[in-house]
Amino acid sequence: MTEFIKSLAQKTSLSHKQIENTLLLLEEGATIPFIARYRKEMTGGASDEILREFEEHYITLKKMFDRHQEIVKILAEKSLLSEKIKSALQQAKTITELEDIYRPFKEKKNTRASIAITQGLEPLANTLQSMRLTLDELNREAKKFIKDDLKSVDAVLKGAQDIIAERFSDSAKEREVVRDIMLRHGLLEVKATKTFNEKGVFEKYKTYSEKISHVPSHRYLAIMRGVSEKELGCKISIDTERYFETIYRYKFKKDANSSKVLLFDAYKDGFKRLLYPSLEREVHHILKIQSDRTAITTFGKNLTQLLMTPPVTQKVLLGVDPAFRTGCKLAVIDENGTFLDHDVIYPTEPKNDYEGSKRVILSLVEKYNITGVAIGNGTASRETQAFFAKLNKSHSRPLKYTVVSEAGASVYSASKLASKEYPDLDVTVRGAISIAGRLRDPMATLVKIDPKSLGIGQYQHDVDQKLLEKKLSENVEALVNRVGVDVNSASASLLSYVAGVGTKLAENIVAYRAENGAFKSKSELLKVKGLGKKAYEQLAGFIRIREGQSLFDNTGIHPESYDIAKKFTAYRDKSDIEAIAKVLDVGRETLEDIVKELDKPGFDPRSELPAIPFRDDVTDIKALKEGAIVSGVVRNIADFGAFVDIGLKNDGMIHISKMSDKRISHPLEVLSINQYLPRIEVISIDQERGKVGLGL
Repeated sequence: MTEFIKSLAQKTSLSHKQIENTLLLLEEGATIPFIARYRKEMTGGASDEILREFEEHYITLKKMFDRHQEIVKILAEKSLLSEKIKSALQQAKTITELEDIYRPFKEKKNTRASIAITQGLEPLANTLQSMRLTLDELNREAKKFIKDDLKSVDAVLKGAQDIIAERFSDSAKEREVVRDIMLRHGLLEVKATKTFNEKGVFEKYKTYSEKISHVPSHRYLAIMRGVSEKELGCKISIDTERYFETIYRYKFKKDANSSKVLLFDAYKDGFKRLLYPSLEREVHHILKIQSDRTAITTFGKNLTQLLMTPPVTQKVLLGVDPAFRTGCKLAVIDENGTFLDHDVIYPTEPKNDYEGSKRVILSLVEKYNITGVAIGNGTASRETQAFFAKLNKSHSRPLKYTVVSEAGASVYSASKLASKEYPDLDVTVRGAISIAGRLRDPMATLVKIDPKSLGIGQYQHDVDQKLLEKKLSENVEALVNRVGVDVNSASASLLSYVAGVGTKLAENIVAYRAENGAFKSKSELLKVKGLGKKAYEQLAGFIRIREGQSLFDNTGIHPESYDIAKKFTAYRDKSDIEAIAKVLDVGRETLEDIVKELDKPGFDPRSELPAIPFRDDVTDIKALKEGAIVSGVVRNIADFGAFVDIGLKNDGMIHISKMSDKRISHPLEVLSINQYLPRIEVISIDQERGKVGLGL
């Protein structure tokens, strides 16, 4: 265990003691959010990001340790575990190194080498590999092995070469060298196939070559999608001539006899037929993992920013799900997100019923005092915005609107959850409610939808789905616990992300609330079915009760620290935190957190971020000119740029090179999802394709 902790210490910023404490907490069933927030003294104040990274290193090292033990056991049982192999396994730093060392000892069936070995040619292969015989002497030696299916010297020598070829391809040292060459100097070469679409999305990869070490994740994933759709072919190439020259120079002595030609041919065969194809697959696997992780990280950051969008409070909102033929579906929700009413209007093609639509809208505004509109950004969004802009010009009290992404609204509206929440409403109305909810409280609304359906990722269906689901779930969990959850208004979907809760317990909390009314205190949660002391310990600090029996229940102060908080409030001079912490026998970090919570009970960190902008007019692409200054909202961020809603049918795009005067490595360094950009320059306009290039 000491070596295990030592390895973890080398890979993380935590000390040995902090690692021991963290492992102990994890083994006891503590969650990452709980450890990060309420056990800072034990972890040195490590954030949840650091702790999750630590957990990943722990899992990886555990897998490696288990695999090491497994290989040692297998080799020992076969009497193949020499001191040299044992030492090499102990010194291996990755699972790849372990597998390379173990590879020669794996049982192989029906390979050319295994067949040659069963034919008894291994002694001859050893002789050939020793390079101690001339070619004539080797031929005479080979004649001794002619029997059964081996009817000639050539057949015998070929079998011996097959054995050597496989040995060469299984060499741990050779695999490490070639793998390193491929990763550092290899070229990714892409060509169009016979089924290539000249005007398709892979147009720029028709003939393409780039050093593997320089290929960004989004480009690799795009190429691999082209390969999967059979429009592109792809291979990895290295300077094989230089590689073989190096082998010849180092592996063959100058005074070696001519049998070395056969040995060298065996090496080349092992390289071309076995080693290189195997490592090409392996390198593609490495590139895929790296690209997946980069894409998922970007997706996770986008999701974080989307869910951290400030809620629109104290407004009755109208959600609009735009459409042409079937009309725009309307849904009204109050300040608390409660559904009030629904209707439908037909302001766009083919009906163009402006007057009728106007009457419906003004009637709803008058009846419910609507003060804001959320318009979905899908089909007919642009035309629907034009309707509201026209309405605003003719009406004394402008009805300001904002456009929200409706990605995933249809997924939610047809889900079991939506049916349970709004059993008597049509799916189209549920979609409009979801659109309004995204404006009122993005986090509470969007946690009900699979993140992959939110339209903020890139190649989200091409990456490792299990890893994507895990990472996005961790992102949502971290955010929900950072913000805190009002237990008396939160849905089961939102509650399920609170540390220590989960789906079943969240449903039980909602059921208890429905039967017994609002929770009056956090301790009342212990009456919920299935909610024991351990779960309560994990979740209590992240729950909020706005109008409960205790002020502390509307803060992030954990109930285990309520006595400390009460004693602290009794101090007249609260300036010397360190001295007070010693008197109260509590960690300084914990007391500092208590002080922050007491300063701002019920504080929502999202309130510190810029509010969602509303507007009352639209932008016309025909009226745009290069050099014009416009404003907009960032809708999506990719590795190469950001997509910005400037009021057109299609989002404009800011390339990463147009985001800053300084060199940046990723758009997320300067932009965030739902960020309002007051001054954006129009750089290029493609009227035919409806595309606009932008710059900051």
